[in-house]
Amino acid sequence: MSASAAPIGAWAGLRYGALGLPLAFLALPLYVNLPDHYARVHGLPLALLGTLLLATRFVDAGLDPFIGPAVDRLFARSTRSAWLLAAGAGIVAASGFALLFLMPPGASLALLAGGLIAAYLGYTVASIVHQAWGARLGGDRVQRARVAAWREGLGVAGVLLASVLPAQAGLGATSALLAVAMLLGLWGLACAPRVEARQVEATSDWRQPLADARFRGLLAVFMLNGIAAAIPATLLVFFVRDRLQLPGSLPLFLGVHFAAAVLAVWPWLRAVRRHGLARCWLAAMLLAVASFAGALALGPGDGAGFVAVCIASGIALGADLVLPGALLTGVVQRGGHALQAEGAYAGWWTAATKLNLGLAAGVALPLLALAGYAPGARDAQALQALALGYVALPCVLKLAAAALLWRWRRNDFVGVPA
Repeated sequence: MSASAAPIGAWAGLRYGALGLPLAFLALPLYVNLPDHYARVHGLPLALLGTLLLATRFVDAGLDPFIGPAVDRLFARSTRSAWLLAAGAGIVAASGFALLFLMPPGASLALLAGGLIAAYLGYTVASIVHQAWGARLGGDRVQRARVAAWREGLGVAGVLLASVLPAQAGLGATSALLAVAMLLGLWGLACAPRVEARQVEATSDWRQPLADARFRGLLAVFMLNGIAAAIPATLLVFFVRDRLQLPGSLPLFLGVHFAAAVLAVWPWLRAVRRHGLARCWLAAMLLAVASFAGALALGPGDGAGFVAVCIASGIALGADLVLPGALLTGVVQRGGHALQAEGAYAGWWTAATKLNLGLAAGVALPLLALAGYAPGARDAQALQALALGYVALPCVLKLAAAALLWRWRRNDFVGVPA
């Protein structure tokens, strides 16, 4: 178990978790608003846009496993060194975000790719430092879940802001608020609880996590589950505008969904104390499938039905936000790598997150184009293809993730209470 098991209070948790708000604020528009923005404003075809998003995600994700050990080496030197890296990365990410959304119409693909890489890379480095910092706080399964809850709960607050602000205040104000929130989050992290590394040479290596069977099993579950969540996130704007024909209700749907996730975090934490991390995550996956499948029957004007889907799937999302990261910290502890290799594990974790989002865009968008769907379509065949892509495919992937999680838990890969 990690060296630090002191309980994390509310003020300490807020200081640590504050950076999660601007990082999530940065991430949501990149995979929800960006495809629609570039299709409408810059006239990019969906197939080309999906290919570009997938390519830049692969380039960016390929660097993550190497960034993680570098973060560990900085932590071995001092926590302040790691914080300085996060500060520089956060500023780069906020700048890349502004570049992406404030480009004039007709911007070149090269400029778009450059903005994407800057935003993605800055986001990655800051996220790896943030996650590794939290993993170093250690503790039992309840403590680990509580640390993750502060990080991800404030992240959802950032998502809520990002879901409403672009439509209400414009992209310029959104970029400005992101910059302010990033500075405040970095200040909070500078004041957060910390655990310095042991006074030994850093042993972190990018290949180290992949030698751990517990980690490989958990990573497979995380990726399948993540792709299942990323596909509807990528297609949400199209589903609401063309299938439901309620484009003005998009902020409401997003707000209800993520508000339900935030409110569900604390009940999930209480459930963890009694049932464990893995059982609760499995229950959340099954709840997500049962609730989300109802969206397949929705048609034009079914706003109330979609609100119900958003609430139920948001409750399931509350578990997705907290439990995987807590399980990851347990794997690091069980492998004997606490205070040594948290960054290496976090590097692979963030790479998987990005690949999930990139695969969702790179696969779902071209498949929809092949099936005859284009933004603004109203014919029955195109809308049926959109519904199947938005609902059926994610449900199948979520069930596959649940089966893997059941097997992973039965084989006791964690080795600590899960």
